[in-house]
Amino acid sequence: MVIVQDSDVTFRFYRPQATSVFLAGEFNGWNRDNLPLSRSQDGYWTVTLRLAPGEYRFRYLGDGQWFVDYAAFGVTHGPFGLDGVVRVSPASAAQRPAAPGGRRAECRSCPHRVAA
Repeated sequence: MVIVQDSDVTFRFYRPQATSVFLAGEFNGWNRDNLPLSRSQDGYWTVTLRLAPGEYRFRYLGDGQWFVDYAAFGVTHGPFGLDGVVRVSPASAAQRPAAPGGRRAECRSCPHRVAA
């Protein structure tokens, strides 16, 4: 599930039995280990990023296995199968400034930043 509010995008993934979950996509160069999600007691894993306006493909990586988010803005075929899609509209992102440098993502639940 993906929730977009202004330029903040929250990714939520339900996998209660997982020991680790990461987010990879066009916004971080498909890096499979630099955007960890935090686990909550209800079994959801979450991370919030600030994304510039645009459309981004992504997947979750849970315990070494790739997962597609069918509850996102849609799915599309990528080079390795289906990818989830998230859209940040210019109107929503205009309410808050995007991270500097164009298509950059700022992890809102941990102290690092990632470049696309």
